[in-house]
Amino acid sequence: MTQAKAHFTTDTAVRLDVFLTQQLGQTRNQITQLIDQECVSVDGKATSKAGLKLKEGQTVYIIFPEQKSTPALEIDFDVEILYEDDDILVIDKPSSLTVHPALSVKEPTLVDWLKHKGISLSTLSGEERHGIVHRLDRGTSGAMVIAKNNVAHEALSLQLQDKTMGRFYLAVVNPPMKEEVTVIDRPIGRSTHNRLKMAISETGKNAKTEFRKLLPSHDDTEELIVCKLYTGRTHQIRVHLESISRHIIGDHLYGSHTKSDKMERILLHAYILYFTHPTTHEKVTFTASLGPVMEDYLNKHFDPKEFHALIDPIRIEHLFSSESL
Repeated sequence: MTQAKAHFTTDTAVRLDVFLTQQLGQTRNQITQLIDQECVSVDGKATSKAGLKLKEGQTVYIIFPEQKSTPALEIDFDVEILYEDDDILVIDKPSSLTVHPALSVKEPTLVDWLKHKGISLSTLSGEERHGIVHRLDRGTSGAMVIAKNNVAHEALSLQLQDKTMGRFYLAVVNPPMKEEVTVIDRPIGRSTHNRLKMAISETGKNAKTEFRKLLPSHDDTEELIVCKLYTGRTHQIRVHLESISRHIIGDHLYGSHTKSDKMERILLHAYILYFTHPTTHEKVTFTASLGPVMEDYLNKHFDPKEFHALIDPIRIEHLFSSESL
């Protein structure tokens, strides 16, 4: 078996371990292990310094060590496939499904499902995250793209970096937003008060989200909004909303203890995903259906005819013009 390789070029000065954490979606500890195993070189020169300061325009090369395959856990669920070809798999991740294994995760994950399906996947993110280009929080449902080979994985990772891959989320919030358009550009880091949460932190990673009003609920206490991510930080939408005293219905970690206590899931859904296909180089767009819980909630608390018209994918993409960037 040929060892997996990858390379990325910096567009700014940054620490080596920080840069690879951003590119590969792995933890700082995993990146440090790669560097310690002499799997990383910069401009062709091997390095063992995780804190090496990279300059703009330098290229980092990674040769991944061969991974020992771990058996998949038994699964009792299925995942809807929105699209599949030789290079990519686009799925609609259900709420309550964790994307990849971790020490704290005891139940089967999306990676376990992929293993059971026997789908050939990339290895750039290692055995426990193979094929995973980007992730969704456990409670968040919606569209995800998975790489089936290393060439596709590297191409898609670069699109995450240069923002040519985009995502639009639908959410139900309480109380309604004040402005038609709200842009929050504030860094996010781990909360110092609750290690399960993220928070606005001046020492955190840069994070930018744009929110737009769509439709108020029947009683005007809630609102359906659409959110566009310009970065992909952990819990980004939820943290940015909390920073302006807004919460997503069903969010037990960041939300207020009102109607959300009765919800079986958070009403946050990755509705639209677009990117450039790594082989055909054509822009492709995928839409993930709302699912029965979110659909039923919207039908009950909002005007069904109105919200279905407002979430037309073409209409949503037109809402976000280049002027708002």
